[in-house]
Amino acid sequence: MKNFTPFHFKSIPLFVLIAFTALTSCKKTETTDPTISYLRVINVSPSLATYNAYFNGNMVNPAALPFGGAVNYLSYAAGAYSLKFTTASSTESLLTKTITLNASTYYSSYLINKPAALDVYTIGDDLSIPSTDKAYIRFINLSPDAPALDLAKTSATTMLVTNKAYKNASGFVAVDAGTYTLDAKENSSGAVKATSESTSFIAGYHYDIICGGLAAPANDTERPLSLQVILIK
Repeated sequence: MKNFTPFHFKSIPLFVLIAFTALTSCKKTETTDPTISYLRVINVSPSLATYNAYFNGNMVNPAALPFGGAVNYLSYAAGAYSLKFTTASSTESLLTKTITLNASTYYSSYLINKPAALDVYTIGDDLSIPSTDKAYIRFINLSPDAPALDLAKTSATTMLVTNKAYKNASGFVAVDAGTYTLDAKENSSGAVKATSESTSFIAGYHYDIICGGLAAPANDTERPLSLQVILIK
């Protein structure tokens, strides 16, 4: 991880601070250093538990990650690293995986499955923007007991993504900017299994549409099936 030298804002002119704020608030869409890779971590384990994530022994989340909680992109030199998950109250590993990061590449690592069978699903992120007037969504089925699913805008007959089984993700699909909901539908029957909250999709931004939780939760400590929209940043 990069090391940063502390500095004092009082010694910087106001116009420089304004420019700095504008630059750092923009969404990152491409790497600026060809030797660096980027990783984000998201908890989609279908339980009420919260987790801490450690990358090469360093905790990367400021607070324990609930279901749907994400750590935004952090930068690392290319190479192999250990990704460890613990409970919120312990440093003992529940799961440790080796993650290999290639240079000039973005990655997302998702903590998946029930607490007794935790796993990590890691995929690369193509954050290109072919059209600046479109938003970009990626559908991922991360529900261990859900059937193969399609994704569509609510009440639409045309599918945006089709036939995604557990631990399968689409590429990013261009959609119109605007505010609407999305449905995850069973591929075989067309039945709606989960609907997202109404979301404003902004042109030029990328979003994960994650079907998580369980189609048949065993008890009230397991989360039911849901469709979450997570802004990638």
